[in-house]
Amino acid sequence: MFTDGSRLRWVEVPGISPARVYLHGLGASSAPYYAEAIAHPALAGHRSLLVDLLGFGISDRPVDASYSLDMHADVLARALGLIGVHQADVVAHSLGGAVATILATRHPELVRRLVLIDAPLDPAPGLPTVKRPGSSGIGVYRTEEEFLDHGWDETLKFVGPHWAATMRQAGPQALYRTAMSLLRGTAPTVRQHLEALPHPRTVLYPAADGPRPDSDRLAAAGVTVVAVPDCGHNIMLDNVDGFATAVRAALHDSADSVGAVRPDARQPA
Repeated sequence: MFTDGSRLRWVEVPGISPARVYLHGLGASSAPYYAEAIAHPALAGHRSLLVDLLGFGISDRPVDASYSLDMHADVLARALGLIGVHQADVVAHSLGGAVATILATRHPELVRRLVLIDAPLDPAPGLPTVKRPGSSGIGVYRTEEEFLDHGWDETLKFVGPHWAATMRQAGPQALYRTAMSLLRGTAPTVRQHLEALPHPRTVLYPAADGPRPDSDRLAAAGVTVVAVPDCGHNIMLDNVDGFATAVRAALHDSADSVGAVRPDARQPA
């Protein structure tokens, strides 16, 4: 699949078309994060591919890959093309949302609709100086050598047992290079790519974060912004009902699930 024969892998659930492609966040793996959600009545029944990006989860971890956002998108595109998946609905969390946006930009024929789950849209204003969860916690290590020497072990301890359970499956080089690519961003930025896309696009975010300051800008670009209650960054784990209902609505299925909790939504004018 990659130039050296490395393979991209996924867990696949059979069902009707269009296929749904689920992408994980940094240091995660798609099956543990989405398994309960795709079995929810609001989402069950569609062909679902729970993809692990190159370097993460059950996919191979070549040490010589760039692990840029563009590379992740192109490797995913090649995999989808080889198995004949086109016009897929792509549901993508955090880092995966950035990759999905670039996938839709560089390979628009592969994507029907985009659902981004609390995804970073802008590069970091500068390299972080304080260790925090996410890419910023990795960006405090200024070189890959420093990260490999002691940053990898420190990061696994810092993020806690739940995240470490999937993060330790990642290749250290993949984790570091992907995080740094996410922090540095792309040109144009992920946000600019997202705003320019013709595809139907939805952004989900935790209602607990309060109103998004960019809601009006996203709405003006035709992006639907949905606040999901009772959750944090990992919306699909924290509020399965709210997540599944929001995704179903975003994908314009025939009807919402009976009895499901309807999240608050802000629709574009």
